[in-house]
Amino acid sequence: MPIIKAGNINLSYATYGEGEPLLLIMGFGMPGAAWLPSLPFFAGFKSIYFDNRGTGLSDKPEGPYTVEDMADDASNLLEALDIPSAKVFGVSMGGMIAQELMLRHPEQVIKTVLGCTMPGGPNTRMAGPDVIEMLMTGSKLMTTDPEKGFDIMLPALMPPEFNAAQPEIKPMLVAGAKMMPPTPPETADRAMAGIASFNAYDRLEQIKCPVMIVHGDQDVLVPPENAELIKGKIAHAEMYLIPGAGHAFQSVDPVGIHQRIVTWLKN
Repeated sequence: MPIIKAGNINLSYATYGEGEPLLLIMGFGMPGAAWLPSLPFFAGFKSIYFDNRGTGLSDKPEGPYTVEDMADDASNLLEALDIPSAKVFGVSMGGMIAQELMLRHPEQVIKTVLGCTMPGGPNTRMAGPDVIEMLMTGSKLMTTDPEKGFDIMLPALMPPEFNAAQPEIKPMLVAGAKMMPPTPPETADRAMAGIASFNAYDRLEQIKCPVMIVHGDQDVLVPPENAELIKGKIAHAEMYLIPGAGHAFQSVDPVGIHQRIVTWLKN
């Protein structure tokens, strides 16, 4: 992946396909390469994916990594690539970054998909401390022992019934993680500090571009009540609640779910 100067930080990025630009913003602790399984579904777009600060091959400054700073990183990346505006798809923490991108740089965003994310602030429904512990412990093990990391983290990402019925998922995830550039364990703490201070809730009514909210109804990491909170503040948003899906909502029906998202993005 090439490196480009985006504002005051060097970001690692890549593009895939041809067409109108689609900026893909990954979530907590994962490099942009985590988008690779989804890229073939985005036919007709020039997908731009990148490593958030602290992950992959991008710069790893001291923390905290605030959501506002990461939204500015995304904005600066588009500017550095000479892309005036793009459609955006952000998942989890990437969905928080997408919210701030719409609020801080509305001229750069045409329409946005907010996947499995939350609005921040006192009304946000947080995961239980046991689930947060799974995420933090598992994330910190991804570079040195991804098999153990996913053993710890999978119950936070997907419902137990799905994990039991699809035992091939874990080996696929482990194999993918071993091919990704390493992310240092301290990134988890730096990013979590940024998430803790994130609060877009009271400003969401300012968002005017089209928005699609996508969430699994069995998500224990970012509970689905957060989708309702965002919808309540962005009245024009479309909401797509996926039955039986956890935080990694695409996994329950990769073709159908991506097809619905892409159809919305293209219309």
